[in-house]
Amino acid sequence: MRDLKAMQPMEAPSKWMRLRVIFMGLVFFVLLLGAFARAWNLQVHQKDRLKGFAEDQYVRAIEIPARRGDIVDRRGVKLASSVDVDSVWVDPSMLPDTRDAAKKLAKVLGLDWKDVYERLEKGRRFAWVKRQVTDADAAKVKALNLPGIGFAKEPRRFYPQRELAAHVVGLVGTDSHGLDGLEKSFEDELSGENVKRAGFRDAKGRKLLTNGLEAPEATQGANLTLTIDSTMQFVTERALEKAVLDARATAGMAVVLEPRTGEILALANWPRFNPNATKGAGADDFRDRAVTDSFEPGSTFKAFVIAQALDDKTITENTEFDCENGSFRVGRNVVHDTHPHKILTPRGILQVSSNICTAKVAQKMGRDRLVESYKNFGFGDRYGLGLPGEGRGLVPYPKAEIALATQSFGQGVSATALQVAAAYGALANGGTLMKPYLVSKVVDADGLTLLENKPTPIRRVVSEKSAKATIAMLESVVEQGGTATRARMDEYRVAGKTGTAQKVDPVARGYSDKRIASFIGVVPAEDPRAVIYIVIDEPRTDVYGGLVAAPAFKEIALQAMPHLGAPKSREMPVVAARPEKKPAKPEKSVVVAAVEKMDQLDLVTDDAPAEGSVRVPNLSGLSGRVAVTQLLTAALEPHLAGSGRVISQKPAAGTLVEKGTRITVELAGHLPTSPR
Repeated sequence: MRDLKAMQPMEAPSKWMRLRVIFMGLVFFVLLLGAFARAWNLQVHQKDRLKGFAEDQYVRAIEIPARRGDIVDRRGVKLASSVDVDSVWVDPSMLPDTRDAAKKLAKVLGLDWKDVYERLEKGRRFAWVKRQVTDADAAKVKALNLPGIGFAKEPRRFYPQRELAAHVVGLVGTDSHGLDGLEKSFEDELSGENVKRAGFRDAKGRKLLTNGLEAPEATQGANLTLTIDSTMQFVTERALEKAVLDARATAGMAVVLEPRTGEILALANWPRFNPNATKGAGADDFRDRAVTDSFEPGSTFKAFVIAQALDDKTITENTEFDCENGSFRVGRNVVHDTHPHKILTPRGILQVSSNICTAKVAQKMGRDRLVESYKNFGFGDRYGLGLPGEGRGLVPYPKAEIALATQSFGQGVSATALQVAAAYGALANGGTLMKPYLVSKVVDADGLTLLENKPTPIRRVVSEKSAKATIAMLESVVEQGGTATRARMDEYRVAGKTGTAQKVDPVARGYSDKRIASFIGVVPAEDPRAVIYIVIDEPRTDVYGGLVAAPAFKEIALQAMPHLGAPKSREMPVVAARPEKKPAKPEKSVVVAAVEKMDQLDLVTDDAPAEGSVRVPNLSGLSGRVAVTQLLTAALEPHLAGSGRVISQKPAAGTLVEKGTRITVELAGHLPTSPR
């Protein structure tokens, strides 16, 4: 039987093979095209999003504040600088037990564990534990060996002089932003450009933040140079503190100003605070009273009335006024003097501080002229010193007769301590009011000067003749019969004025029984180098400026004049002391006697110091205050370390140095015992 299948013709196998190959090729091509499209979508279209997801797994970025610029005094002494310290952070997702970790971290860092736990719960991948910790605290955290813990270097603000000029410099917060003082006013200049510090981690969270910061030059803030003199500031703060404590007062303020330039050499307040450790300080401790607080200054205003009246030729130096024997009726009110007086000239009015006669001078001037005069002297306007909250003061128009009278002796008007000091600076500067300034210059990290202040005259207030005549009259205030004999100096002529003003009671809307006592002095009177204003708020021992404020002025001036190189107004006669007869002692060897003699002397030699040079005095065993006084008297700059009595000094006693050289003095509570 025939095989029908065998009889059928066979098709060529190559045809089906080609179809299968083409089909499979199309399938693979479509798959490859899909894969390519997917790859393009992932690598190009979704690149940024996926990169972010990836980096979120192994990269962390923390914004690190830039290193702030330094704040230095006129001699380059650092008042504020920045140092790098550790800040502790954690990745909460890496912690096996968040609650337990919070308790351990809180214990070693001195924190509330509940606060730490709350931060860890809120932070998904990152949370600060504590910023700017000490090296000891950082070591304790590392010893815990907790997973996910990291450390970041941050610049921390440090104030090497502690309380010195703290109200001027101000302080910063944990985020390195200025909170007060110049730190706040010059925030933009002091703070550089913040940088982000990034790093990588492994599966266990290790080696995070391994990348370094950017170059410091790229982020460093600008440096501020002040007109403040650290030595003068130290002397002023110490004298003010003593005056406040001796008077058992509430507070105090002081301003030391160079009248010829308007530079502020010292600006002090009490109470003080340490910006390195503000815990426990009250809100009032941070107040820069000398700049922000407006108060009724009292009799210090009388000098402006006399100066303006002389300049207007309303009165002369010999014009006589009847002081009504201590009681003078003005409308329905009566003005009193502390002591009764009869006939006084302008010099006598200032010397005894007569309210009645000053009111009569103001009556001759008239309301408009009195207000205009006060405003010309700078009252009622801000100087733009560069500190937050600078006060303006108030000079209202005296509509009533009694208002005219009281404003003439500094009641019913208000001013800041800075304004009063600047106004007296105008009298000391021959009648020209200079703009007071605190910041000398601002220089960025590249050396480019961003700001530079120079002496700037504002206006001529009175003529040079009237200003000098008023200063000469004010000299009588510190002489016998004046109200501030405690401000008199033997070697320098002083022109000054006391002030005792009643404080306003804001609740009762009248005057209270509290007082503000003050004294302002110009020294030397014949060639003024400094205006020193002392204000004691609510003294409890005495209420008169000549008793509670004048001694502080004298203490500052005694040390300021040699430091500023002011020539003496008069030389005091040297009285040779008669040698005391001592009982005869057994004769000593020449060597022993010579050694003992050298112990008693300050290594005096026969060679006289060259001009501009001075020998370092022997300070061994002296208290810090006495040591500072001796160094300033010798025209040397003291730099104290520690507290107590002097145990060492550098350069050594007897060394010949140039005037103005810094002498480092080490103090300790107890003198070291001599080796046996």
